[in-house]
Amino acid sequence: MSAVGDHSSHAASPTWRGPRRLLLAAFLLGTVFVVANTARRLNTSFNLARQAHALSQQPAQPRLRLLVVGDSTAVGTGASGPAQSLVGLIAADHADWQIDNLAANGARFADVLQQLQRAQAGYDQVLVLAGGNDVMRLTGMDTLRSQLEQVVVLARQRAGRVVLMPCGNVGHAPFFFPPLSWLMGRRSRQLHALVAGLAQRTGSVYVRLLQPAATDPFVAQPDLLNAADGLHPSDAGYRQWYAELRAQGGLPA
Repeated sequence: MSAVGDHSSHAASPTWRGPRRLLLAAFLLGTVFVVANTARRLNTSFNLARQAHALSQQPAQPRLRLLVVGDSTAVGTGASGPAQSLVGLIAADHADWQIDNLAANGARFADVLQQLQRAQAGYDQVLVLAGGNDVMRLTGMDTLRSQLEQVVVLARQRAGRVVLMPCGNVGHAPFFFPPLSWLMGRRSRQLHALVAGLAQRTGSVYVRLLQPAATDPFVAQPDLLNAADGLHPSDAGYRQWYAELRAQGGLPA
């Protein structure tokens, strides 16, 4: 029998046709699940963002002036209310601090620059909470390095103390599935390397939320620490962040 004849007979064999159909069906079902789940979580994330409001406070005679800039994690998206956000937790423990929160949902470091440009000088500390949107929206690392440097320069013109607190490993968020979660994880590590190096060079404080999966509490307790969208911290997640902020010297004594 000719080679052509052998190939045709093999291709038509039901022995191979069945497994291929099962694999294709499994792939299609998995794709439908991922798309549907992503759409649901995106809708949840949009709703959480609409409900979130950046907390500020203005005591009559403030003991300390804190400027907060950044993205949805500074706004408190995912928390059940402003008081349960990271900034809300700071405010609860420091009622005599003036807190001006200029953060906005969806902000990247390019937007943080604009937030800082709107702020006046004379603060005691600037807290920068950003990075997740640059990771997810694939901001180039050279661009990100330049913007980070500009952020620190502007922040230091507004306060004597600058604290950089980028989000943890975005790839660990339940929102993402492989292989996209692997890309998000690699970019998160690159972001933190840039921030850590910049903080060391400029004398800024770097609060490290990035952890390997084996020790990341957001991996160990995903339902507790993540909000319903699988992307933002929950009330408990922001409490975890606040504990890290305090433990790593991110707040004045």
